Amino acid sequence: MSREPIGDINLEMLKEFSEAHGISGNEKEVSRVMKKWIEPYADEITYDNLGSLVALQKGDKDGVKVMIAGHMDEVGFMVCDIDKDGYIKMLPVGGWWGHVLPSQTLVVTTREGKRYQGVVGSSAPHGLPKDVKEKVIHPTKLFLDMGVESREEIYELGIQIGDMITPDTKFTVMNNPNYLMGKAWDDRLCAAMVVDVMRLLHKEKHSANLYGVGTVQEEVGLRGARTAANMLHPDVAIALDVTTSMDTPMDKGVNGIGKGVVLSVMDAGIIANKNFLHEMEKICKDLDLDINYDMMTVGGTDADNIHKAHDGVVTMTLSIPTRYMHSHRLIIHRKDYWQTVLLMAEFVRRVDRDLLNKLKDF
Repeated sequence: MSREPIGDINLEMLKEFSEAHGISGNEKEVSRVMKKWIEPYADEITYDNLGSLVALQKGDKDGVKVMIAGHMDEVGFMVCDIDKDGYIKMLPVGGWWGHVLPSQTLVVTTREGKRYQGVVGSSAPHGLPKDVKEKVIHPTKLFLDMGVESREEIYELGIQIGDMITPDTKFTVMNNPNYLMGKAWDDRLCAAMVVDVMRLLHKEKHSANLYGVGTVQEEVGLRGARTAANMLHPDVAIALDVTTSMDTPMDKGVNGIGKGVVLSVMDAGIIANKNFLHEMEKICKDLDLDINYDMMTVGGTDADNIHKAHDGVVTMTLSIPTRYMHSHRLIIHRKDYWQTVLLMAEFVRRVDRDLLNKLKDF
């Protein structure tokens, strides 16, 4: 596999997206990052009432309305209790596996925006019974050690019940520069891809009205996708999200990072519009992009709610393989990012009323 960096990708943008802190319901910091990077390519920027960001790049007055969406929220925690000794109990926001948490550092963000580092407590292995060593501790049974003596010290820091807790992770270019590691790739990576699609197209004439959307609260029920789609009433939509990379000693399967475009055939909440799927296959062949497929029986994406908006929206998901999803550090590949951006940009160039009618023709 090539060690030459693939694609015209702004690493500073990816770093800012990855390192921003924003669990479901707390996406404001992330939306400001997205606004900063997408504003030069948008004619209008608006928000729905949940906080999803919508950037419009205008086409023809009667042009097809295309929505591409990546969600801005990340999995994390909320402060749910503070005991007398200053240990913080955490409520998961999104899915966490207890195995990935002990001894990891997390950051608590106060309502005033101050940040404090803590470490998830763990037991030393010496003398632990075998059944305890092999047991996965549920996240709600763990605690965050802030290095203080009492509850009063926690309050003095300004930490309160309901404050956001997120992984303490820095963006890293790996030893092969095509491999990028960071937190919140689920789904900040895809929010950044929305920016890049609009960047590629902003100096071109296209008939479609392109809505680049950063949705909120995906990890707790695809909520922002519903309100954004109902506000925009798009003709056609692409949801961008990550999928599990099955190329490690722990996970073995077909899809892995660095293989290019992944077309999602279905997941637990949507069956992709077949004509749309076939059109994307055609574009991939025309552009000499790699084609892979994803079929999930558990979990879903923003597409699950978008395609049910109003009287139905022609919708599908494009998937980006990611190692170690829903953990502190995820790894992705530049090839998958860039080929997917090229695919979406070309679709926007091509889509018109005739193609939309073709996609709708069952």
